[in-house]
Amino acid sequence: MSRRLVTRRIFVRDTAVIAAGVAAGASVAITPRRIVAAGSTDVPAEVKGTRNYQHNMEYRRLGKTGLWVSAVCLGGHWKRVDKVIQLQGTMDPYRGSGNSADMQALRKNRDEVISRCIEVGINCIDFAGDAEPETYCQVLGDRRDKFFLAYSHPASELRVPENRTAKRLVELFEAGLKRCNLEYADVWRLMAYERGGSHSSAEVEAMIEALEIARQKGLCRFTGCSTHDRKWARMLIETYPDVIQMVCMPYTADSKVLPQDSLFESLIKHDVGLLGIKPFASNSIFHGDGSPNGPHVEEDDRRARMAIRYILGNPAITAPIPGLISAHHVDNVVQAVREHRELDVEERAELRRMGAQMWANLPPDYQWLKQWEYV
Repeated sequence: MSRRLVTRRIFVRDTAVIAAGVAAGASVAITPRRIVAAGSTDVPAEVKGTRNYQHNMEYRRLGKTGLWVSAVCLGGHWKRVDKVIQLQGTMDPYRGSGNSADMQALRKNRDEVISRCIEVGINCIDFAGDAEPETYCQVLGDRRDKFFLAYSHPASELRVPENRTAKRLVELFEAGLKRCNLEYADVWRLMAYERGGSHSSAEVEAMIEALEIARQKGLCRFTGCSTHDRKWARMLIETYPDVIQMVCMPYTADSKVLPQDSLFESLIKHDVGLLGIKPFASNSIFHGDGSPNGPHVEEDDRRARMAIRYILGNPAITAPIPGLISAHHVDNVVQAVREHRELDVEERAELRRMGAQMWANLPPDYQWLKQWEYV
């Protein structure tokens, strides 16, 4: 693996460019341009200069970070990868496998997916599992500069009680970067409890302090968090607007914006980027099991595109981050980005039916996702 091609020198340069852009336009924090459509003839230089820019990809501004990321990003999970590659053992979607041959097969699969992402202009990878940062960084090699990396390593973060001091969180983050051969992460989106409101005020303060220290030390360019708790996320956004620059939260094919007192009011007011997880609700919108030659591939591809189109119809969402387990899946979500955004009457009716099926099909460990029907 090539060593640290994206250096702190580049980090400082890129951050200065973003800061200069913000300083140049007084209205940028209030009414920033958020979206540049695929194939647009009016593409600002800052968008053309984003990582892995491709003219036929849509790019969206990740809130006050100023990063322009592709309209669909790569989620780190590899659920259902066993349907694409032959495994000798089992593959945990968050921790990988203890079988070296299976991990080699996984890295080959991830290399194929990443290569296709580069070809089509996808430029952000979100890590959310214990094996993901090292696995992806091994595969990326000298292609690190093609992607923004949103870093999280659950075993080193708030879900483990022993980690809940600022000093410990920063130490573990720095150790994780070294394991990945990274000088810094573009975003440290520290992972909290799914029910973030369960954290004490002291734990929240430790999290915020850790994020601030990490940014000051140059370990990350921007900071944020992930949680499944809407009220807690809103509290963080409104209480710590300089630290919570982006969030990672669920938004499904049947999530809807509350007409009043919506979380999106805070996101827009404070210019916070949103990466939307669980767009397919743990694959509950599909008929098939992800097998590339299964009888439901065509229908499930269409359903995936409809879900992506619907989610992108909310301009406050920077990008959904589906798990993509093959180059075919990459091509399918890119097609969704390029299709017309507005759903017609028949499609809206079908989406409602699909949503009802989705909620009914949620597995027992995903029943909590029903709390994200209205956001």
